[in-house]
Amino acid sequence: MTAPRLELRNVSHSFFGVPVNKDISLSVAPGEVLGLVGENGAGKSTLMNIVGGVLRNDQGQMYLDGELYAPSSPSEAGKNGIAHVHQELNLFAHLSVADNVFLTRYPRSLGIFTNKKKALAYTAEALELMKLPFSPSTKVENLSPGQRQMLEIAKAAISEPKLIILDEPTTSLTSRETKQLFGLIEEMTSRGVSFVYVSHILEDVKRLAHRVAIMRDGSLIAVRDEEDLQIGELITLMVGRNLDNRFPEREGAAGDEPVLTLDGVTATGLVDNVSMQITSGEVVGLFGLMGAGRTELARVIYGLEHIDAGSVILAGDDITKADPRERIGKGLSFVTEDRRGEGLLMDSSVDVNVSLPSLRRWASNLLAPIRRRALRRDVAAVTEDLRLKSADLDRLPVRSLSGGNQQKVVLAKWLVTQPKLLILDEPTRGVDVGAQYEVYRTALQLADAGTALLVISSELPELLGISDRILVMRQGRLVGDFYKSEFDARRILGAAFGETPTDSGKAV
Repeated sequence: MTAPRLELRNVSHSFFGVPVNKDISLSVAPGEVLGLVGENGAGKSTLMNIVGGVLRNDQGQMYLDGELYAPSSPSEAGKNGIAHVHQELNLFAHLSVADNVFLTRYPRSLGIFTNKKKALAYTAEALELMKLPFSPSTKVENLSPGQRQMLEIAKAAISEPKLIILDEPTTSLTSRETKQLFGLIEEMTSRGVSFVYVSHILEDVKRLAHRVAIMRDGSLIAVRDEEDLQIGELITLMVGRNLDNRFPEREGAAGDEPVLTLDGVTATGLVDNVSMQITSGEVVGLFGLMGAGRTELARVIYGLEHIDAGSVILAGDDITKADPRERIGKGLSFVTEDRRGEGLLMDSSVDVNVSLPSLRRWASNLLAPIRRRALRRDVAAVTEDLRLKSADLDRLPVRSLSGGNQQKVVLAKWLVTQPKLLILDEPTRGVDVGAQYEVYRTALQLADAGTALLVISSELPELLGISDRILVMRQGRLVGDFYKSEFDARRILGAAFGETPTDSGKAV
């Protein structure tokens, strides 16, 4: 009988005395794709970090091709044939593609000299394998987010791995890049390479995986053959409860009072002559293909990009020339799509992150001491409402939280400000279905209380599920305006691809 490629026996791990992985036994066969799913905070990333040498297990053993395996570092794991592509990319933007691929293992001549020519040749082979349209000498800072993700996967694919761990690999990929990745996985498994595929996109897990392992609260709940597992049952196993409706029902309705008005807003190279209005309590979805200008428009509204023409009016105040700090003071909040780079101080606590935009709330003036007891009470209230899982809000760094819980911290930060307009850019990217529901519920509660919401998402079903109205962007311009009573996925997609909306939507 063939030995498992990877076998875990009774593996456990704790952070600060809090169990994160509890007595987990699991195996992956040669050439198998094992799907690994669970809510944010279930312990998936911790378990894979143990396999990848980032962490050491407190108890239990691991075996690789039948031999005891206990890596002390990612480098040692790599030497044993384990490649780990993390959800948060580990690339140096100022270096070339080839430099990033061979950063810690540059080819040598005579054992001591760096062989740049060989590195460029090997990198060219990797790029050809992934069908990536850039050269080995291209600086990483010039690549799109999807291309950077594919580069990380290419690094893993050319390292002659026995097993590759992919943690949320498609969050930044276009549909074309995702198709390329799936083709590569199928080709490599045919050669005996094993995969652990960690994803919140359950349809992708079902498509790729031979078996699916489900984790909840640090424990392994079940391992099922893919063909015996339906999406509904999978979600129930993950969250421990039925989610009959993916999207919460709204209790209120949009009002008539304008909260945001854009009139002919142009930012050269970003958005062109955009006019729109969002009223109190209205949830407006913003859809478009990658590069359509959705995030750019959000950054213009928030004041991060210079406006060349037009005006921005927030609740009757002209904020066209205001900086982001002034706009926050007027009631504008922005949940960025890059939570780690722009939304959080990763080495600071939950309390610090949530309180940053609202410090004056807990101090009478800039020189007065912060009323920490009141701060902690208010932060605890808003994080509890979001069902944020954290053992210690004022001590543990946000870096130690799962991706979904980090996203809840970003959202909590702006909830405390009681915004008039909340912009949410890809609010559920990399977030499990249970946490997605909490984000939707919280956002819709804000809308019911009168906050206007602008929600940017690449997932059209998400916008169809929560929006009162969907705007469509293409090449920096608004090209469609669709109302809930006439939502039609085919026509919305058609507007994004350049077709002219007809009955169910009107061009703006």
